[in-house]
Amino acid sequence: MLHTMDPFIGVSAVILFCCLVAGVTGETAVPCTERLNAKEAGYITTPGYPHDYPAHQKCEWVIYSTEPNQRIVLNFNPHFELEKHECRYDFVEIRDGDNEFADLLGKHCGNIAPPTIISSGPALYIRFVSDYAHQGAGFSLRYEIHKTGSDDCSKNFTALSGMIQSPGFPDKYPHNLDCAFIIVAQPRTEVTLHFFTFDLENDPLRMGEGDCKYDWLEIWDGLPQVGPLIGRYCGTQNPSQIHSTTGVLSLTFHTDMAVAKDGFSAYYSVTPREVPETFQCSMPLGMESGKITNEQISSSSTYSDMRWTPQQGRLNSGDNGWTPNDDNNKEYIQVDLRFLKVLTAIATQGAISKETQNSYYVTSYKLEVSTNGEDWMMYRHGKNHKIFLANNDATEVVLNKIPQPLLARFIRIRPQTWKYGIALRFELYGCQVTDAPCSDMLGMLSGLIPDSQISASSTREYHWALGVARLVASRTGWFPRPPQPQAGEEWLQVDLGIPKKVTGLIIQGARGGEGSSSSEIRAFVRRFKVAHSMNGENWEFLKDPKTALPKLFEGNVHYDTPEIQRFDPVPAQYVRVYPERWSPTGLGMRLEILGCDWMEMTPTTETFKPTMQNETTTEALYGEDSTNYLKPSKEPTDLLPKAPFSEFNCSFDRHEDNHLCGWTLDHKADFNWVLHSRGTQLSRDYNPANGSYLYMETNEKRERMRARILSPIIQSMQGPFCMVFRYHMHGTSVGSLRVSLLTENQKEVLLWAMSETQGNDWKEGRIVLPTSSTNYQVVFEGVVGNGYKGDIAIDDIYIANKLPYDQCTEFSTASTDKSSETSDARGPLPPGSEPTVDTVSVQPIPTYWYYVMAGGGALLVLVSVTLAMVLYCHRFCYAAKKSDHTVSYKNSHFLNGVTPGVEPTLTIKLEKEEHCS
Repeated sequence: MLHTMDPFIGVSAVILFCCLVAGVTGETAVPCTERLNAKEAGYITTPGYPHDYPAHQKCEWVIYSTEPNQRIVLNFNPHFELEKHECRYDFVEIRDGDNEFADLLGKHCGNIAPPTIISSGPALYIRFVSDYAHQGAGFSLRYEIHKTGSDDCSKNFTALSGMIQSPGFPDKYPHNLDCAFIIVAQPRTEVTLHFFTFDLENDPLRMGEGDCKYDWLEIWDGLPQVGPLIGRYCGTQNPSQIHSTTGVLSLTFHTDMAVAKDGFSAYYSVTPREVPETFQCSMPLGMESGKITNEQISSSSTYSDMRWTPQQGRLNSGDNGWTPNDDNNKEYIQVDLRFLKVLTAIATQGAISKETQNSYYVTSYKLEVSTNGEDWMMYRHGKNHKIFLANNDATEVVLNKIPQPLLARFIRIRPQTWKYGIALRFELYGCQVTDAPCSDMLGMLSGLIPDSQISASSTREYHWALGVARLVASRTGWFPRPPQPQAGEEWLQVDLGIPKKVTGLIIQGARGGEGSSSSEIRAFVRRFKVAHSMNGENWEFLKDPKTALPKLFEGNVHYDTPEIQRFDPVPAQYVRVYPERWSPTGLGMRLEILGCDWMEMTPTTETFKPTMQNETTTEALYGEDSTNYLKPSKEPTDLLPKAPFSEFNCSFDRHEDNHLCGWTLDHKADFNWVLHSRGTQLSRDYNPANGSYLYMETNEKRERMRARILSPIIQSMQGPFCMVFRYHMHGTSVGSLRVSLLTENQKEVLLWAMSETQGNDWKEGRIVLPTSSTNYQVVFEGVVGNGYKGDIAIDDIYIANKLPYDQCTEFSTASTDKSSETSDARGPLPPGSEPTVDTVSVQPIPTYWYYVMAGGGALLVLVSVTLAMVLYCHRFCYAAKKSDHTVSYKNSHFLNGVTPGVEPTLTIKLEKEEHCS
């Protein structure tokens, strides 16, 4: 029997051995060999990363590009762990080619990640090998096409003003760019950035602002990838004007391999910030004035007829207000302030429907804040959510002061109760942190303090990135190694580089994990002490003047919301924060140091007067936005400066002697502009009785040729001025019209451009002419299109002395009828009276009508005041929903129940609410 069973036992043993071998092989032999096209960036990781890689691995990857002139770049994740032993057993090697015989670029092991590796050709070969023992986490790397850029791709700007343009501007920008433009300013100054031209490849599928997939421009409040991101932009809409006070403003420009557009042109200026002696943090932040732009305002929803959008929710707006699609307490309206600001008060109004004359208003609301738009905190006063009492009618302005001012970038107002329906108009009040005396952010947020100057007693992770301790800019934070350390045992230290006058700090909580995203914790410091030193060895705590003991400062109540703690100025180069108490979830912290130069000098006007410098950019100045003329001051600042421009202002009406005022033809151009009289048939809407205009004659022989005319010389240090002109561009093959500045050194700066047909009517253009340290001229340049069926003409160039900044930076595309203008038509159009597409000639008003209108106006004012007093004490007792146009409040004194406008009143809410009886 034993002999008959031997073959069975042998076969069974062989089968069992094969199964075991197969099982072991299946456990260790992980397939990891690939050819990867670098056209789409991607990642390579060791098998099992970030957990230990298996034994007996031999992985090979070839990364290639289909374009022979392109190169490959590798960037390793700092979390790198391979067995050491001189790279004899476990290692990763990179070769400059597509096979194992190519030149060796590096062989790596241990715990230090390799630096960036760039191929010399279109391929890289990567090999990973492991033996039977001592496995580690392995590595992760990102591969992509190396962006070669161009000579003018990345620059640092330290002058007081200059132009920043995309490479090749005004021609189309190159492919595969990653550029960085960094503006560095002195303390106590403000950097202002204004865009003249913006045209980047748009993402047709993007869902919202900043959702750009192909080409984009990013703006950072600090160094790129370090400071907070202000916004990402693409498409053709100019980013709104940006003001930064952190000392560094950066732009990063990314392009892909596909579509190229015209790019962007922007101007920056650095100006001193004036701090009033009696500093009050109660300035309006810009809802009513327009300093907060439409793109900064959003909401949870909008009423379906689109007549009550969040952009209409500005205080004292005459165009309805914001209303959500459904009246419930989950709705909100949101404002992105773009920078951290101190919020001290909120003013609210209801609204009266323009369609039904019905009133709607919010009677109470909650406040929610965030620093990043993701982590939100409902404002509390004590242990409960604070409910702010709001309005009692639709027109009064109710001001709620915030008991403990907040530091935030994103603000949400959540209506809780309302009358007849939710309708809201509002203003935010506060200031910037840096508005207070000696309160500059010293470099943690912006990145001016490098990582090497940040240290700590211990860290949670072995490979701790030093930058995680930066206020707001970091999305995680500093965690000490012990989860629950002893009070006063751990510390976070910042080296300011040189001695400073330190006056305070901003402290924020942190979020992070024990090693995986599933165990993320949110922690903050409740109490802390502060020590300072001049040499990093001899330390002194800030003392409580009452007890002479180290002072215990109040910290955070939420991991995202920062808190400011100020103290008497102390000289220090090193600052340490010692946490004493913290949240139940643990100890986590981010911070910024506030202060100024120890021997700070107050900047004067002379200090910041532009001087000639050997810069690669051209100095020019843009027009400032509407906020500048709404700021209260002793002198009016709402208007652009006046200047004598008798030779500049020109209507080209003296056709008989070819009179061009002070303008001259550029004889270096391909051909000249010519004067045309009223006989030229450009369009029906422009037929002056005795006037002319400049016209560019085209024919088949002039394709792509240029005609130019130059203004009189504008002296240095004059301006800024608002230049207004009219232009006409019509035809199937019309070319382009450009307006530029020509400096003394013959450099041109493009300010305005228009191409293709604009319809058979006259348009109006508006441009801010800058203040410059050198003389310059304005150039109008017409370019003939591909053919002769295209007309370009210009007329009525003048300086609008009384035009506000915001009116000048917004271009009107409406046509105007020259025959209908009065003698003062050269003056600015008042807000809201810009010409429309269908302009109608209006006869002059007889004199006696002015007396009639004056008397009627006085009577109307008297009736309005009387009605306002009555309405103030007798509210509407019934009103219909906005969507119901069949029910409205009627008053027999006014035709169709339409009442005259009621001047809003201001109510400051205290703890108790009083009503009119």
